[in-house]
Amino acid sequence: MIRPPDDTHDPRLRSWVESANAPGHPFPVQNLPFGIFRRAGSRERPRVGVAIGDRILDVIACRRAAYLSGAAEPCDAPSLNRLLAAGQETWTTLRAELSQILRDGSYRAREMREREGDFLVPATEAELLLPAEIGDYTDFYASVHHATNVGSMFRPDNPLLPNYKHVPIGYHGRASSVVPSGTPVRRPNGQTKAPTAESPSFGPSRMLDYELEVGAFVGPGNPLGAAIPISEAEAHLFGVVLVNDWSARDIQGWEYQPLGPFLAKNFATTVSPWVVTMDALAPFRVPAAARPADDPSPLPYLSDGDNIERGGIALTLEVWLCTAAMRHRGEREVLLSRGGFAGMYWTLGQLLAHHASNGCNLRPGDLIASGTVSGPERGERGCLLELTWRGAEPLTLPDGETRRFLEDGDEVILRGWCEREGSVRIGLGECRGRIEPAV
Repeated sequence: MIRPPDDTHDPRLRSWVESANAPGHPFPVQNLPFGIFRRAGSRERPRVGVAIGDRILDVIACRRAAYLSGAAEPCDAPSLNRLLAAGQETWTTLRAELSQILRDGSYRAREMREREGDFLVPATEAELLLPAEIGDYTDFYASVHHATNVGSMFRPDNPLLPNYKHVPIGYHGRASSVVPSGTPVRRPNGQTKAPTAESPSFGPSRMLDYELEVGAFVGPGNPLGAAIPISEAEAHLFGVVLVNDWSARDIQGWEYQPLGPFLAKNFATTVSPWVVTMDALAPFRVPAAARPADDPSPLPYLSDGDNIERGGIALTLEVWLCTAAMRHRGEREVLLSRGGFAGMYWTLGQLLAHHASNGCNLRPGDLIASGTVSGPERGERGCLLELTWRGAEPLTLPDGETRRFLEDGDEVILRGWCEREGSVRIGLGECRGRIEPAV
């Protein structure tokens, strides 16, 4: 069931953590995303935190001080996996308790403000780690605009293959190379073949790209051999993060047939550190994207009234770029694209239900990603492959630099937020990665 909004989303709520009340701050009291942190430079055991303004709330410290109930017990761990396994009722209960102790005017507010040093850590003094121990990572291809653009580059007369509008397409990614925001990304070496070359060669990728995506962490999951019905899919989705599925397009072009992506994708995938829960997203749920009248309807195992009415998420996504030259001059990053997640052809619930439909066992901490989020307009394309049309239409940056693909020293920053009349804007934070030269 897709949860409706409740009193934790009340736009009148304010926090006693003053920075959370700043207009446009990504982490107001209506958000309360979860992550894993420790004090920077320390050897502390990583622990569960909740972002509130420019502070991080130590969840288990609050539990030990009796400010939270047993719903917080799964947070006594160095990852979110125990909490993910606990299920939707625990998540909702814990969110309600966190909202109570962090909102201004609550019976705990004065006491916690007086003891805030026991529970709050400045975000600037913290190291943010991967939110979960990721056992498996699956990347989908859920944007019909991205699929059509890419298909038209290689198959102008037949951009979409016959199966696309019937079945969510995905591939199994490499969980071991999923890294947290801020981790440097090494340009990969690989085997490529230029169109005019007689044989392939091995060396650094010359067509390195980013992909703007949304990821979701799996909750309880399912036993091997059992499916997850679409009507229950949302109960197995804990929350979302930003995902950059770095891609070496020249390596990919040579290796992908007949089995799909391999070394072109598995060298690094970056995720943002804060998991914005599905409960926090309740005010921003929208109908699944409308399909053209002549498109096939999803098969029954992928169709459900709740998913049709509220399966989408009104999430705005942006890609920013800061080159080495810009950084040297002290200049800020520039916007490359801005798009929306609500227009995806397949919803997160459909992706999860399809993934488990054959009895594949999903487990707490598994990560599923949407694939590149692109829209119908040029300014909504979520990767350089599309923005520069495979390098044929290079981008000109404000300082005169041009880009067909990423160069060493380039830093890509993904940002996302939800905004709707009658609700407080909430954000996903940032997902950053800077390209380092190949070895």
